[in-house]
Formats: sequence, structure tokens, C-alpha cells
Amino acid sequence: MSMQTFPAPHDHVFLGNDHDRNERRTWLVIGLTATMMVAEIVAGTVYGSMALVADGWHMSTHAGAMLIAALSYMYARKNAHNRRFSFGTGKLGDLAGFASAIVLALIALLIGYESLLRFQNPVAINFQQAIIVAVIGLAVNLVCAWLLRDDHSHHGHGHGHGHGHDHHDHHGHDHQGDAAESKVSGTQDLNLRAAYLHVLADALTSVLAIVALLLGSIYGWLWLDPAMGVAGGLVIARWSWGLIKEAGGNLLDYIPAGEDLPEEIREAVEVGGDKVIDLHIWRLGPGHFGAIVTIEVGDVQAPEVYHAKLAHIHDLSHLTVEAHARAA
Repeated sequence: MSMQTFPAPHDHVFLGNDHDRNERRTWLVIGLTATMMVAEIVAGTVYGSMALVADGWHMSTHAGAMLIAALSYMYARKNAHNRRFSFGTGKLGDLAGFASAIVLALIALLIGYESLLRFQNPVAINFQQAIIVAVIGLAVNLVCAWLLRDDHSHHGHGHGHGHGHDHHDHHGHDHQGDAAESKVSGTQDLNLRAAYLHVLADALTSVLAIVALLLGSIYGWLWLDPAMGVAGGLVIARWSWGLIKEAGGNLLDYIPAGEDLPEEIREAVEVGGDKVIDLHIWRLGPGHFGAIVTIEVGDVQAPEVYHAKLAHIHDLSHLTVEAHARAA
């Protein structure tokens, strides 16, 4: 069996390339949302507008969910070099994204429940005031969505050390433009996506509310307001379920059916009769994967030889290779 020595300690920092930027923008969005929330609650209380008060408290749920994202960014950054995290804190974003998805699902249920109650007990609507509130809320959400947009920036991370683990050097990598690289979604920051979906959910409810209020004010269709609420709740629930599946899969080291990283590894290594007999792949963080590859070979060579065969796969940020001589 081919192994290498363990010459020196090394870092396991697998944060996304835009981690700091995303953290700053998330805090900024929380500030904007919280400011709007307080303004609506105070104005609604002073002027006796339940529409303003209700929308203010609704925004507070999304601000609370985005606080999960911001705190996870901060904790992951501060503990990035904490050796008690065996493979770093890169997956903390997946955990935060999963928690935020649960909150998003609860918000969808709450919107649907309140809308059904409104069907049974219609209430008088001050259309003009409600439309103004919805438009202001939509404007704030669009600004927040722009701040939380995912630019799909290239990730960069690199170390060099010479034991059985190898951290590849991969700067300026483009998943979509380089056919030699994995067609993976592993570069996506699910923590950022969760925060973005909360803002998008709020924007969706504002758009649906504006449509329902405009038509209601013209035709007197009071039923349209709760109907739009149910429709919005269903759309948000679908977004939540998709995020729960993706974040949960990452937490459980699930490799999606469309992920071609295992095939890439096998194609690169299984040459000249060599065969991969054991393969484990998991996501370490946005744009970072780890792999343990066990190969059965006819002639055992130095680990550097096998690492070189896999060097073009930039998604592999942490690689362990074992080579066993094939039984005669």
C-alpha cells in the first residue's frame, strides 16, 4: 500500500470565496429589513393601521430567519481555523440554510392558514393604504434581493503539503465554462440562497397582494386577497422543500444523481488496469469537495502520481488516496 508521511499541520479552511462579502450583505439586508419593520409597526400603531402593523410583524419573521444566516457566517469565519472542526466550518452554511428552510416552511403554513381564516371571516380592506404598504414593502425587498443576489463568483482556495491528503490549487475556476471540470452545484452558498429566498418570499407576497388589492378595489373581489395568500403560501412551500432537500442532502453527504464528480474521478484514475475499489465524496463547503479514493493497482507508485491524475478536478479541495497492490 502506498502512503505518505504527515510532515506538518495544515489548515482546513473551506469557506466560500465570497464568504466575507455575503456576510456583510446579509447584515446590511437585516438592517434594512429591521428598519422597515420598526417604521411600519410604529406608524401603524400611531395611525391605527392594522395593515402596517401586520406587515411589520411579517417582516420580522424574515429578519429573524436572515439573522440565522448572518450569525452562521460570523461563527464559521471566526472558527475557520479551529482544529476541533475536523474538516473546517464550510458546511455550517448548509446547516443554517436547512434551519432557514424550516422557518420558510412555517411562514408558508402561517400565510396559508391566515388566508383560509380570511375566506371564512372576510374583513374590510382599506385598499389605498394597503396598496401603499405593499408597494413600499416590495421596493425594500427588491433592494434586499439585489444585495443578496448570487454572482456565481469563481472560488479560489489552495494549499500545498505532502502527505496522504492533497489540497489542490484552484484559482479562477469556472464550472460552466470548463468542460474538464465537474458540472456540479457544489459552488452554491446555500446559506445565502436561504436568505435570498426569504427576501424573495416577502417580495412575492407583496406582488400578489398588490394584484389582489388593485383588482379588489376595482371589482370589489374581497375573496381575491386570501386566494393570492394561499397561492403565495404554496409557492413559498415549494421553494422551502427544494432548499430542505438540497441542504439536508449536503449535511448527510448525499451525492445527487446528476453529480458527475465520481465518474470524473474514476475516469482519471482507472487507467492501465487500475481500478477504484472504494470511493467516498462529500461537500466541505461552497466550491469545495473532499474525497477518499482507494485504488487497486498492478504496480504501486508514489501517491503524487495518483494526485497528479486528479489535479485537473478543481472541486477536490481535500484528497486522500490509497493504492493497494492487486492480488496475484
